[in-house]
Amino acid sequence: MKRFFIGIDLGGTSMKIGLVSDQGKVIRETEKPTLKEEGADGVIDRMVSHARNLAKEACVPWQEIQGVGVGLPGFLDIPGGVVKYMTNLGWTDIPIRDRLQSAWQVPVKIDNDANVAALGEVWSGAGNGEKNAICITLGTGVGGGIIAEGELLHGAKGFAGEIGHIQVEPEGALCNCGQTGCLETVSSATGMVRLVHHAVSVGEKTCLAPYVRDGSLSTRHIFAEAKRGDAVARKTVDQAVHALAQVMATLSVVLNPSLFIIGGGVSQAGESLLNPLRKKYQCLAQKNARQDVRIVLAQLGNRAGFIGAAGLLAHIQK
Repeated sequence: MKRFFIGIDLGGTSMKIGLVSDQGKVIRETEKPTLKEEGADGVIDRMVSHARNLAKEACVPWQEIQGVGVGLPGFLDIPGGVVKYMTNLGWTDIPIRDRLQSAWQVPVKIDNDANVAALGEVWSGAGNGEKNAICITLGTGVGGGIIAEGELLHGAKGFAGEIGHIQVEPEGALCNCGQTGCLETVSSATGMVRLVHHAVSVGEKTCLAPYVRDGSLSTRHIFAEAKRGDAVARKTVDQAVHALAQVMATLSVVLNPSLFIIGGGVSQAGESLLNPLRKKYQCLAQKNARQDVRIVLAQLGNRAGFIGAAGLLAHIQK
C-alpha cells in the first residue's frame, strides 16, 4: 500500500508544495506566493489550505497523508519545532510545528531549507542511495546539508551544515554573518560578482566591465568570459573554485563523505565549474580522504526542497 507525504519549501517570495510518495516520486506539485506581508498567521493559514487543496486535486483523501515536512530558511529550534528567527519573513519565536500539526492532525517535522534540499537529492536525486554525502548550494549565499550514516546532521544547536560560513580568507570581505572572509564572500554568486566589481574598481581591464557599469553582471557572464580567456573572469573563477575546494578538502577529513553534490544557480555553469573543482579538490584533499569521492551536479533543481521536506518523515528521519 502506497504512503503519501507532503513537503513544503517555504521561501520569502513563494512556497513550493509537493505531494510525494514513499518512494520519493512527485505525484503533484504547486507553487504559491508566500505573501509575507500577511504575517505569520496569514502565511501559516495559507500553507494549511494549499496543502489540503493539493491532496484534494490529486484525489488523495487527507486521512491518507502520513505527515508533512517543512523546509524553512532561518534559525530553528528543530526538536521544539520553533522558528527562532527568519530574516526574510520577519518571524520570531513562531511555534510553527505545533500550529501546523493542530490544523492538519498529522505528524509535522521542520528543518533548515538547505538540509531538506540535501535530503531530497540523497533520497531521489543525484545522491540516490548514498549514506555519506554533502550537498553544497552556491546561490546568493552558500548553503549546505550533511548526510552522515544515512541521517541529517544537525549538531548541538542545529547549525551543522552552515558550510558558507567556514572562514577561507581571515582578512577578507565582511560577511552577512558578521565574520570576515567566509566561503560565502568568495564562492557564492554574490561573492564572485563582488570580486569582479573590485577588479574593475582598481582599474583591471576586463570584458565584464560593461556588465558591472549597467548592474547586470551575473556568474553566467563570468563563466562565459573565463572560457574565452578574460583574465579577470578566470581569476574570479579560480579564486571561487580554490576556496570551495579548500573547504571540501577540510570536510573530507572531518566527515569522510563519498559524494559532494553541487547545486544552486552557480552550478548552472556545469562542467566549467566541476572540471576545475574536481582538479583542485584532488590537489588539496588528503589522499585517503579523497579516494573514490565523487563530485556531481544536483539533479532536482527547485524540487529538491519540497521532496526533501517530505523525506523528513518518509525516508531518513523516520
